[in-house]
Amino acid sequence: MKTKSFKNNKVNVVTLGCSKNLVDSEVLMMQLKENDYDVVHDGGMKDDPNIVIINTCGFIERAKEESINTILEYAEVRAKGDIEKLYVTGCLSHRYKDDLEKEIPEVDAYFGTLELPALLEKLNADYKHELLGDRILSTPPHYAYLKISEGCNRTCSFCAIPLMRGKHVSRSIEQLVAEAKNLAKNGVKEIMLIAQELTYYGLDLYKERKLAELLNALCTVEGIEWIRLHYAYPSKFPKEIFEVMRDQPKICNYLDIPLQHANNDVLKRMRRQITQEETVELIEYARKMVPDIAIRTTLLVGFPRETEEEFADLCSFVEKMKFERVGVFTYSHEENTPADGLPDDIPEQVKQDRAASIMELQQDTSLAKNEAKVGQTLKVLIDRCEGGYFVGRTEFDSPEVDNEVLIKTEGNYLRVGDFATIHITSASDYDLYGDPVT
Repeated sequence: MKTKSFKNNKVNVVTLGCSKNLVDSEVLMMQLKENDYDVVHDGGMKDDPNIVIINTCGFIERAKEESINTILEYAEVRAKGDIEKLYVTGCLSHRYKDDLEKEIPEVDAYFGTLELPALLEKLNADYKHELLGDRILSTPPHYAYLKISEGCNRTCSFCAIPLMRGKHVSRSIEQLVAEAKNLAKNGVKEIMLIAQELTYYGLDLYKERKLAELLNALCTVEGIEWIRLHYAYPSKFPKEIFEVMRDQPKICNYLDIPLQHANNDVLKRMRRQITQEETVELIEYARKMVPDIAIRTTLLVGFPRETEEEFADLCSFVEKMKFERVGVFTYSHEENTPADGLPDDIPEQVKQDRAASIMELQQDTSLAKNEAKVGQTLKVLIDRCEGGYFVGRTEFDSPEVDNEVLIKTEGNYLRVGDFATIHITSASDYDLYGDPVT
């Protein structure tokens, strides 16, 4: 086996999964940098690292497969001697550490989601408490995710997140405002609030829901122009959020609220603690309080015993509610969750067909809502330049998962990271096209 000699330790941090994992990697990279490590993010082997750390996802079967394949890929690189050390952390490692150690022994060490100090110690690095909230952004410099809590107290029957992330732990309002100020100081203009469960915020720390108070505090941070809400739970939703959204111009008229299903029997089996009727009332209230709100939801099809009638009920609900944005997952069995005891009795092809049916319904809705914006003038944040277009987003869209606004680069001068006023000239199913207003 060949070996390499390195003057300085260079670490490639590979992140898989959601934005919450991304924040964890950004915190890890800052800790490493302050311990005099050279750090790159998702750099592959082109940056010639001698250490690789893989931050894994273990949420659903597809994500687990991607994580395992990535570990195997780098384990082969490690076996060849092209890197000196390989470490694995994150959700998959937390949940399946013992199995992974047996199956992929080429990895030097596995760590759970809450073992950052132990990982740093393995690298002969000190965990620096004074860096609380500091991180190296892996996103474009004009937007960042702000994780307001860790873990989840919900008991959804299909979800393994509490097994991997533990109980809900809120960060203090003071900590989050300080972090937002630091982000703004470094050029961030948009922050996206994330958590395993956003609306539970504050119950553990302040003994009451405090998301509205947190939002008002964040709105005082100079330099932050957009604040976006992700991953809100519908049951016992704190409705005062809509008043803050209505009254505070910095808060985007946008809400990501994964509903998972609409049929009452399925919701009961999922242990979602809400009915279709209560969901409809919540959505109607949101649209009454914030008339131009964009609501993104995520749905789960193929849950055990989901009948054709139950799925038809979900389709009818999607048609009726006309959500601005929809994503769909197919159910996968997760060990040690309550639903693991139910038969996974929906064939995979049926699951895929049901997901496709939902997205066909949503395509028509998305096109109609986009066409309604033709002729409007909208504030757009320019994210990148690609394929002859400046690509940006309105306040109604989050990066990577939602619609985009495309402006031709020819004849126009815009800067990535700036806001621009754009007149919308045409629309497609999932994108808008426009021209700058001069």
